Amino acid sequence: MKYLESILEAIGNTPLVKLSKIVSPSRDKVLLAKAEFLNPGGSIKDRIAAYMIVKALERGDLKEGGTIVEATSGNTGVALAMYGAVKGFKVILTVTEKVSREKIDHLRALGAEVIICPGNAKHGSPESRNEVARKLAEVTPNAFYVNQHENMDNPMAHYETTAKEIWEDTEGKITHFVAGLGTGGSFTGIAKFLKERNQNIKCIAIDPVGSVFYDYFKTGRPGKYGEYEIEGLGDDAIIPTVDFSLVDDMIQVKDKDAFLMARRLAKEEGLFVGGSSGANVWGAIQVYKEAPPNSIIVTLLPDSGFKYLSKIYNNRWMKSKGYLDADSIS
Repeated sequence: MKYLESILEAIGNTPLVKLSKIVSPSRDKVLLAKAEFLNPGGSIKDRIAAYMIVKALERGDLKEGGTIVEATSGNTGVALAMYGAVKGFKVILTVTEKVSREKIDHLRALGAEVIICPGNAKHGSPESRNEVARKLAEVTPNAFYVNQHENMDNPMAHYETTAKEIWEDTEGKITHFVAGLGTGGSFTGIAKFLKERNQNIKCIAIDPVGSVFYDYFKTGRPGKYGEYEIEGLGDDAIIPTVDFSLVDDMIQVKDKDAFLMARRLAKEEGLFVGGSSGANVWGAIQVYKEAPPNSIIVTLLPDSGFKYLSKIYNNRWMKSKGYLDADSIS
């Protein structure tokens, strides 16, 4: 018989999908998207959650029967809650008000305790999701604070898995890698692996308008943080898991462009994905347009559209934000 010992063994080995309708057809270059939303928890974060917890157990930072604590925009939390359900760990997660209703319901369905923090809390303030999580871990017996924004096992998970899959599936012919910066784990881990094998591979980061990363990359100083709606990308502070030395260029994306692209991916390519996927593909298309012949451009589709039915795929919400015309039925 052939079967998995648990759902955790289904993580990884996601396919590369050629985007053939969202871009003008070309005989001499191709745009590929890695379908990370096909992971069992519905996102790319399944990879880092499993890897970080395994490493924490190996080091003794987390003990059997302990409590996992983390600040999350939803996807890492889902992955940790899934891991906790399978392995018997209690999971406590802090999120902001920006996180979609679907993600919060998903977290609770998996048995996690969810604490909702103010969305406008500044980085490092006592009421911010990161500081609330840090404090909870300090006062909870046998607790481990995952801290994905500073945990170097985060990029290493992608270095050892996602990057290898991209390299092997493109037979080492990839010329451009385009992906958003959130915790920086996927971009940093993948870009490091690729550049170690071919320094000529261009690694282009995507950053939401409002995040501080773009100005930091361009000027060496963090920009002024502004509100934006894309979940899982950007940040209000510079974090250790983002290695800017691996970034060849950075492209800013607006919420509207990201969300409309996500909706186009669903309607034109049959890929039901979230806003970060829309952001990545929007940015990758800009790269595709300027790329020379024989280019193989790879981007990531980090999570599923099912997590955003009340937002990106809800016309009323989209219109309320000004992303759809009042009379639009798209």
